[in-house]
Amino acid sequence: MATRSKRPGSRTPLSERLSPPKARPAKKFVALSLFWRTFFLLALLLAGGVFAWVQTFRALEFEPRAVQAAQQIASLVNLTRSALLATDGINRIAIIKSVSTLDAVKLTPREPTDKWEPFEIDRFQRVIERELRDQLGPDTVVASSMNGAEGLWVGFSIARDNYWLKVDPTRVGPMSTATILLWVSIALLATVLGSAGIARLINRPLKDLSFAASRIRDGEYDSRLDETTMTSEIRQVNMGFNRMARELAKVEQDRAVMLAGISHDLRTPLSRLRLEAEMSVKDEEAKANMAMDIDQLDAIIDKFMDYARPGEVRLVPVNVAAIVEREAAAFRDTSQIRISSKVAIDTLVLADDVELGRVFQNLFENARRYGRSTDTGIARVVVSYARTGLWVIITVRDYGQGVDPKKLDQLTTPFFRGDAARTAATGAGLGLAIVEKAVQRMGGAFELANASEGGLLAHVRLKKG
Repeated sequence: MATRSKRPGSRTPLSERLSPPKARPAKKFVALSLFWRTFFLLALLLAGGVFAWVQTFRALEFEPRAVQAAQQIASLVNLTRSALLATDGINRIAIIKSVSTLDAVKLTPREPTDKWEPFEIDRFQRVIERELRDQLGPDTVVASSMNGAEGLWVGFSIARDNYWLKVDPTRVGPMSTATILLWVSIALLATVLGSAGIARLINRPLKDLSFAASRIRDGEYDSRLDETTMTSEIRQVNMGFNRMARELAKVEQDRAVMLAGISHDLRTPLSRLRLEAEMSVKDEEAKANMAMDIDQLDAIIDKFMDYARPGEVRLVPVNVAAIVEREAAAFRDTSQIRISSKVAIDTLVLADDVELGRVFQNLFENARRYGRSTDTGIARVVVSYARTGLWVIITVRDYGQGVDPKKLDQLTTPFFRGDAARTAATGAGLGLAIVEKAVQRMGGAFELANASEGGLLAHVRLKKG
């Protein structure tokens, strides 16, 4: 058990720090799991690859598509020109009328008064116009509208006659934005699904290892990882982990056997010593002192057994008030300790009945030894509670001298005492370490703090039942 100095600290109690009105702001860090980190990195890499591929495809496809479109228009113009050259004036008019009835192509004479707009608007159209002039001649006119009629108009000459040939502009345009977006969307969807699959495949061995390690931490040593995996590094890690789990299981089994043997072997001579002292010692004071020493040794053995007890707990809703009253009833000597409870009778927490009882037993014993008032020499203990969200905070407070703030974090260290020079510290130094270990096994948290008015505050935080 840890003794206390006379310097009270000023740490804020856990119940005050966790209550909503007085909660202190804390920095929050968003931690991504390894799966999501791998997924986002892969998705970013593949998405960048998709966009780079699209840009490369558009750059490589741009020039050939423009040249191909220009060649198709030039072929159409040459066919029209050949048809007009092969006929006389009367039949030429008939050909012009028949061509003009088509939806995609229109042929009309070119008049000097015609008003037209240049076709050169973007890079793609400039390439088409350049190719048409190269194939049809430098006097070729390419317009985007003629006399207000939108379309791709090509002006050419036959002898002294000039003509306009209209072509559907949608057949010579670059790949549409809708088509590009469709293929990019499909590629991105495939990227997301592929990234998820790859990230899951990569992180599955690590997830299995993390799960097995958590079971080892909870005292379950039967976890086994796959030793036949194809990845050599993962296979070596799994084999090492399995070997470690087997060794830990063996150590745990040996420890349980050793503790049981030590408890039995020590208590047998203690019982004989107790009997011999009762029968052989005449001096009543010496007999009482010997009995006290034997009880102290027996209590120390119990502490060692409690601290080394396996971590198997059964969490069920338990009534805190009933357990506090049950454990407080064992401290009947009001000349040493007086315990009062302010816990509501309907307060339930998820805990193990035996473990929670052991928690209060050690806290009351710690207060009885080191939390006595300097005025009365009696340890006055108050048990209170507070509900905070999904948690219940149970506070055990005494009105003693408090603890040096520098030593608060060390009080739960096994065999640590706050004042090693005090000969009155007859405990094993395990009480608060047992409390912290038991609370952690039940999924809770344990914290010690000095009360502002003096005394020690022990906060036990457990989930609501």
